[in-house]
Amino acid sequence: MSALTDPAQLADAVRATLVGVIDPEIRRPITDLGMVRSVEVTPGGAVDGGPLVTVGLDLTTQGCPLKDTLTKDITAAARTVEGVTDVRVAMGVMSPEQRTELRTMLRGGSPEPVIPFSLPTSLTKVYAIASGKGGVGKSSVTANLACAMAADGLRVGIVDADIYGFSIPRMLGVTRPPTKVDDMLLPPIAYDVKVVSIGMFVPAGQPVVWRGPMLHRALQQFLADVFWGDLDVLLLDLPPGTGDIAISVAQLLPSSELLVVTTPQVAAAEVAERAGSVALQTRQHVVGVLENMSWLVQPDGSRLELFGSGGGAVVAENLSRAMGAPVPLLGQVPLDMALREAGDEGMPIVLADPDSPSAVVLRSVARTLAARSRGLAGRSLGLSPVAH
Repeated sequence: MSALTDPAQLADAVRATLVGVIDPEIRRPITDLGMVRSVEVTPGGAVDGGPLVTVGLDLTTQGCPLKDTLTKDITAAARTVEGVTDVRVAMGVMSPEQRTELRTMLRGGSPEPVIPFSLPTSLTKVYAIASGKGGVGKSSVTANLACAMAADGLRVGIVDADIYGFSIPRMLGVTRPPTKVDDMLLPPIAYDVKVVSIGMFVPAGQPVVWRGPMLHRALQQFLADVFWGDLDVLLLDLPPGTGDIAISVAQLLPSSELLVVTTPQVAAAEVAERAGSVALQTRQHVVGVLENMSWLVQPDGSRLELFGSGGGAVVAENLSRAMGAPVPLLGQVPLDMALREAGDEGMPIVLADPDSPSAVVLRSVARTLAARSRGLAGRSLGLSPVAH
């Protein structure tokens, strides 16, 4: 096919290719987001005498951290049009009115923040990863489950709800804060997982010293003010125990389900059981128990049970009895130095070494959770009363 020579037709052809350019933060075409201000063609304006294509792009914010990525993607898309060799991107910034329209569009027509996962129409599976005490690997489990699900093609998000002991940004290698579009936050994306944490907003080494109402408000903002898009799964990394955040999760996300993480140690298992039993009061469902640090594989292939054995099975059995419904032991993750090292380096073990023993178990649990149907709690069944 011969190259287009009419500037108007060439501009239309270039604009058509921009439909395939996806905003790396919002994950939607830039044409749908109203970011493409103009496409202009200057005949003979290129260095080689060909047409010069100038794409006017309005960024959501002046300091958009991914503008270089957008420039590269726009240039590559425009050059697929035959005859186009010189492309320039003229950066601008959205007006307040444009940003208002964008926020309203992303919120599904609502100008005010809402928690999309609490709506009866939501199809997102929400799992709160809980533990009775700290140090059992709850955050490692959360990060690995999220990355395993994303690697399988699911759209996944993480809320680091452990306000005092946040560690998810480190484990996912996230170093930049969310992009702010007025009162809306666009979360960073690591390994195709959207993530938000209070650790993105406080200086390194500074503690968070908040009381209950502020914790509730922070969680509410993470759920409502962040643009999550259409997620298949949302994971919440809860702080250990049964405090304010656990109660707030049940209030703000009534359809959320608990995954209890424990170690084989009897003392840890007893505390984990209490963390799971809070679901009786909050009317949540416990989806299962995951036992971490179950054993250390020795050079001869034998297993050294450093923290005892059977804790996970005991927790699952006792919770099943308390709930009056089966609470399965979903898996036992061996003690693995590589798992810890991968987390410290910002690449979870399910990605760094997917065939390692710990990664195999975590990927299996991730697929079990992903395959479950979303619960009916909080959902409209579309039933109407029948008059007699």
